[in-house]
Amino acid sequence: MAKAKSARKIGPDPAIDRLRAICLALPETTEKIAWGEPTFRVRGKLFAQLDNHHHGADHLAVWLPMPLGAQESLVYMDPVRFFVPPYVGGRGWVGVRIDRRPNWKTIGDLLREAYCTVAPGRLAASLRSEPLAPKQSLRRAR
Repeated sequence: MAKAKSARKIGPDPAIDRLRAICLALPETTEKIAWGEPTFRVRGKLFAQLDNHHHGADHLAVWLPMPLGAQESLVYMDPVRFFVPPYVGGRGWVGVRIDRRPNWKTIGDLLREAYCTVAPGRLAASLRSEPLAPKQSLRRAR
């Protein structure tokens, strides 16, 4: 009889730590353990869920709700990094691998998009509005 092997990695993981830091930097974000995994929410609404080898999958990933059409585009563009996750994939969520040389700039952008997809209007608008660069003086210094 073969031994059952645990798919979940034991101990700290730099990718999970980085994901957590990005999520918790977004306004009013909280972390809650649900379904045995860390999830990230804004005012109680889920915008990111860790997939730590869920049901024996061969990846460490995050699941994100995306605007209409984004899931299809991402999976078509790069099916190695992006996938349709179980349970929520039919509602437009996308799975993003964070275990194979992740592009943290892209992941950060996708996390912001997922956040804005579920956040209340004012919070989403505040995140989408980028601060303007300070104006430089047009006068020469004397």
